[in-house]
Amino acid sequence: MAKYGKWVGLGLGWALGGPIGGVLGLVFGSMYDGMQGGKFEYRESGHIYGAPGGATRTMPGDFAASLLVLATSVMKADGKVLKSELDYVKQFFHQQFGEKLAVENMLVLRELLKQDINVQQVSQQIRQFMDHASRLQLLHFLFGISSADGHVHTKEVDEIRRISNFMGIRTPDFESIKAMFYKDIYGAYKILETTPDANNDEIKKAYRKMAVKYHPDKVSHLGDEFRKAAKEKFQKVQAAYEQIKKERGIN
Repeated sequence: MAKYGKWVGLGLGWALGGPIGGVLGLVFGSMYDGMQGGKFEYRESGHIYGAPGGATRTMPGDFAASLLVLATSVMKADGKVLKSELDYVKQFFHQQFGEKLAVENMLVLRELLKQDINVQQVSQQIRQFMDHASRLQLLHFLFGISSADGHVHTKEVDEIRRISNFMGIRTPDFESIKAMFYKDIYGAYKILETTPDANNDEIKKAYRKMAVKYHPDKVSHLGDEFRKAAKEKFQKVQAAYEQIKKERGIN
């Protein structure tokens, strides 16, 4: 476990300097020794992520830390934490990092669920230091948690919307990702951030724009593991476009 604590500590980067670091510091303070005094600050090219003048590119550890903290807020939004939600998070980390780290991430998650988290402060820190593509990937993950049991949970969706607003994500982007999980009659159009009254040329243009926005390469800096997870958004865009093409008879 100590090895994992060090791995997460090294990856936290800018998170150590703000609300996320405060929450995780409290958790790791009860789980591991040696997490105090900046011992595990992540450094690259002489900068600490999040420090004035430092680099701001999102690192894998930054993403994972943000993901764990925000996941707890969504899971608790309706007043109960479901097994399906816990299984979704565990499966995600198992796919990305393997069984051992998935189990250890779940221990961290269970500790985080006991904390009272200021979502506004955490989300605003993410907005300040995390690139847009990574924030969209976070949003996709949160919707995955909410829909893990196959039902729409209004309070959880409202919480994700609140997080999205605090993270500076545009409403069309929010509705696009939401439509990937919660279906409605115009879902395909929402995924492409367009409307049913758009002409065929506008539909094609919207598809090209979204294909670029959600391309897995946009999060390649997070590593191959997270790039694989990003493929799901890209595939949803392709499926939405194919559905509209079929409905309209577009070649």
